[in-house]
Amino acid sequence: MNKDEYLEKFVFNGLTNLNHGFDAEGTKYFSGSEFRSVLCRVEKLGIGIYGIEPWKNGDLYDVRVCEDYELNPSNPQWYWKAFEAFTKEDRGLLYAATFHVPERLLNEQAQQAGDGDAYQRPSMRRQSTGN
Repeated sequence: MNKDEYLEKFVFNGLTNLNHGFDAEGTKYFSGSEFRSVLCRVEKLGIGIYGIEPWKNGDLYDVRVCEDYELNPSNPQWYWKAFEAFTKEDRGLLYAATFHVPERLLNEQAQQAGDGDAYQRPSMRRQSTGN
């Protein structure tokens, strides 16, 4: 399983991609409420986020990256702070992100697929915090 397949299966599943041609086809955009779900899933799975790009009316609004907060991409503190700041600035934004999916997660899925169980959920690093 590659990174895009993993994200589609475990992070974007059941969410509505709102990119209707204003950006590259493979870039997924979500409403604020659905992006909150993306962040919850990312945190639970142990995936990192390099950057968050909100757009408004088809134009880039701003970009925040983990380096702005001097934190590692897999540290959820930075992306939650960035997201909360964006939502305070403007609630009508669409959100995209660039992700870091650790090789160990991709390897787990490849191993499980090799064992005949390609649909097993990935192991969760920590329990849900109710977000």
